[in-house]
Amino acid sequence: MLKVEDLVVAYGGIEALKGVNIKVEEGKIITIVGANGAGKSTLLRTIVGLEKPKGGKISYEGNDLLKEKTRNLAQKGLTLVPEGRRIFPNLSVLENIKLGAYYRKDKKAIEEDIKWVYSLFPRLEERKWQQAGTLSGGEQQMLAIGRALMSKPKLLMMDEPSLGLAPIVVQDIFNIMKEIHKQGVTILLVEQNANLALKIADYGYVMETGIITMQGTGKELLLNEEIKKAYLGETVSAV
Repeated sequence: MLKVEDLVVAYGGIEALKGVNIKVEEGKIITIVGANGAGKSTLLRTIVGLEKPKGGKISYEGNDLLKEKTRNLAQKGLTLVPEGRRIFPNLSVLENIKLGAYYRKDKKAIEEDIKWVYSLFPRLEERKWQQAGTLSGGEQQMLAIGRALMSKPKLLMMDEPSLGLAPIVVQDIFNIMKEIHKQGVTILLVEQNANLALKIADYGYVMETGIITMQGTGKELLLNEEIKKAYLGETVSAV
């Protein structure tokens, strides 16, 4: 579905990505884990056209993604939930959700999808007239995901969805991610919480300083002693 080949991205003379290769198969959950500054967010930003690569290829459903304009990607089924949520704080929850369907004309289907978002995130329905900027961090993350779902993505990319959230909220977010996947949405997840991310992943990549250092099934990586030592620590909590 998505293929990144030998991707190089540089900021000035410093290479943030140094020849990255990943594949995302349709219907799978793929995760990229690594420490802060490893280049994970740069990879997602480059996929959606917010950064221009110095070299390499990106293809989506067999087409050259580097030739596409960022604003057209949602119509092609490719959506990013950015790090930091990036909601519109002065608009209501419902207005934010509707913005996710900005290019769609199917009003009846849009209403059905709003109901689906509310079924995933009941708190958003309770607060639909509330200004989005007054929501808690966890509720804002739910809103960012709900808004992304309104574009009817085939591939949903998520950048650090657990960042800065309480453990119980993180658990909710990951459970909902699994529910979204059950509805047929392919997920590419960038996440510092390697334990939770690898537990739900079909396949995973470990990124360090702009390169992929390890890859394998989620289960294989969870059992890898190097990864246990570097990312998982002593305690493991189940999803």
